[in-house]
Amino acid sequence: MSVSSAFVVGVAFGLRALIGLAAVSWAARSQHLALQGTWLAFLGFKATPFITSLLAVGELITDKLPKTLSRPVPRVSMGALTGAEIGASSGQLLVGVLSGITGSILGTLVGSKA
Repeated sequence: MSVSSAFVVGVAFGLRALIGLAAVSWAARSQHLALQGTWLAFLGFKATPFITSLLAVGELITDKLPKTLSRPVPRVSMGALTGAEIGASSGQLLVGVLSGITGSILGTLVGSKA
């Protein structure tokens, strides 16, 4: 995956905080994202994509409840984490983090207006 992918996944995080994590976990599990030997290798473990997908579905359901508060900080934080994952796989950790943060901020702003 390229660093521009960090931006796109960051936008997904801006809309839903766990969707991007599930996508990155599936990419790591299917060997499309090389995280072996990094501190993020756990995302490619056998059960992790299923767990992150269940969490993403749970988030989607709870976001529809009337008492759910806005959570822009976790969304930007998760965008930074995913950017780090994608950037680390291509040796561009800082660029990945910045791309993930930028995308998640944009996704949060656009999602709140939509």
